[in-house]
Amino acid sequence: MNPALDLQANDDNTAARVLRAQVASLFATSWSSTIADAVLAWCLCALFYWRLHEPMVLVWLGLHTIQVLRYPVIGAYHRDPDAAQRSAFWARRQWRELVYYSATWGLAPWLVMPDDDLPFTTLFMLVMLGLASAGVPAVAPRWASVLAFVLPMMIGLITALLWLGDTVHLFLAACCGVYLAATLHFARRQHLLLTESLLMRFEKEALAEQLAQQNALTQRASDEKTHFFAAASHDLRQPLHAIALFGAVLEKSLEGRPEHAHATRLMRAVHALGGSLDTMLDVSRLDAGVIEPERQPMALGPAFLDIHQTFAALAEDKGLELRVRSTPLWVHSDPALLQRLLANLVDNAIKYTARGGVLLVARARGAQVSIDVVDTGVGIAPEHSERVFDEFYQIDNPGRDRTRGLGIGLSIVRRLSQLLAHPVQLHSRSGRGSRFQIILPAAEPQPQTATPTLEWPTPLSAPAPETRHRRVLLIDDETDIAEAVAAFLSAWGMELQAATDEASAQNALQAALAGGWRFDALLCDFRLADGADGLAAALRLRTRFDPELPLLLVTGETAPERLQRVHDSGVPVLFKPVVPEQLLQALDQLARR
Repeated sequence: MNPALDLQANDDNTAARVLRAQVASLFATSWSSTIADAVLAWCLCALFYWRLHEPMVLVWLGLHTIQVLRYPVIGAYHRDPDAAQRSAFWARRQWRELVYYSATWGLAPWLVMPDDDLPFTTLFMLVMLGLASAGVPAVAPRWASVLAFVLPMMIGLITALLWLGDTVHLFLAACCGVYLAATLHFARRQHLLLTESLLMRFEKEALAEQLAQQNALTQRASDEKTHFFAAASHDLRQPLHAIALFGAVLEKSLEGRPEHAHATRLMRAVHALGGSLDTMLDVSRLDAGVIEPERQPMALGPAFLDIHQTFAALAEDKGLELRVRSTPLWVHSDPALLQRLLANLVDNAIKYTARGGVLLVARARGAQVSIDVVDTGVGIAPEHSERVFDEFYQIDNPGRDRTRGLGIGLSIVRRLSQLLAHPVQLHSRSGRGSRFQIILPAAEPQPQTATPTLEWPTPLSAPAPETRHRRVLLIDDETDIAEAVAAFLSAWGMELQAATDEASAQNALQAALAGGWRFDALLCDFRLADGADGLAAALRLRTRFDPELPLLLVTGETAPERLQRVHDSGVPVLFKPVVPEQLLQALDQLARR
């Protein structure tokens, strides 16, 4: 798009809107002004005919009546459904009718005004001047209308006075000339003021419309980005889910052999990629609003201890000192979400610190508590201080070094701080390190309770006896995933029957009933072939065949609206790629229920 053409189009649009407003203002008082003018003309003629008995008064009254009868020409504007689009046409018509009207009054001094009765001449002159002054505000929106209204009648008055020729009438003509000049001067100023106000009004409205359009485009781009990442995440999670399960089977089968180390490295890489996808899932869950904070009084000491235990080894591997000062302070927050927020900040600080260390400390500030995460890292220049909270934005990482993450950690921090109403402030200087400060409401100490900790996969171990020799029904249209789940569960003594859609799952459930046995669990993907809704299908099957059948949803979906639906259903869910240990634990929990 050409910015110059856009600017010209905006200017033309504003000019057209100004013209519409001016024309609408001109016609707004047409009926009332016509009535007032007719009354004035009849009263004036009655007075002058009574005084002078001059037939020319009746002639002028006839001319004026003809002019009044032309009102339907003006009144048609109010009946025109396309008047707003035909503003230029109606502006020309209104100008022409004003010329007729003013010329009619310009003939009045020649036909009505006496030449030998100075009081009545003065009275008539004052009526004409008053008529001009009273009508100027109504026609001020357009300068052409001002000239069409004022000039013909005033020229008629001045020339009639000059025609009489004596000193008094010449003086009166001069006074009328001065009055005409003053009237035109003030009318011009009023016209410019009105036009400027209209221009400012419509320019502001145009800017507001452009801003609304930009906001809509920004929102659309954000939605498209969310949907793109949700689709990309889903498509990546599907094969990764199969790889993780096949890898777990391979790792188990190679125990005690030299090749086991390679299988372990493979699973470590799979978990790393799964962790990156889970980070994007966290963003989607926060955007979807499915995470609701459970605020309560909590002690910061145990939370700080968990942070230290989680990141001490990572800091030591980089040769950094991680200092976490113990604190007796209590705050009002959601323990799990606050710990995630702090973990992201400490993790980010360690990633961007090459030497020195990272400090985590809390301080009491009256009714509030501030938590500072301070590092001696690369720092953040002022121009980047806002953008570092955007998704995928990283400073000085053009090669996208994987060890420095995806650039999502701080965006999650911002979302969590907004969700918890804990403002996060950044103080940093390039090359001198950074300090992230969180402000929380203080709380009174409470009896000690357990503090939620970050969940990490536990080593793969044999499943509980309740999960052995169990039959599991899987609904998933991906053949590779069905084979991977079957191989993995078979390695742990469980039997899997796979179905690609609701109809085949229904056949499997009917066969189980006919054989006198039942499935111990139903696993189902959220999105099936041809866009079928796996959650709805699983709920229908369970309602029809076995209301007590344990149901577990396994999905690669990260779209906010679908996450919200899963959350509202209350069905347990695992997100692909599922850590094999988590799948075993979930089946164990379903068996215990």
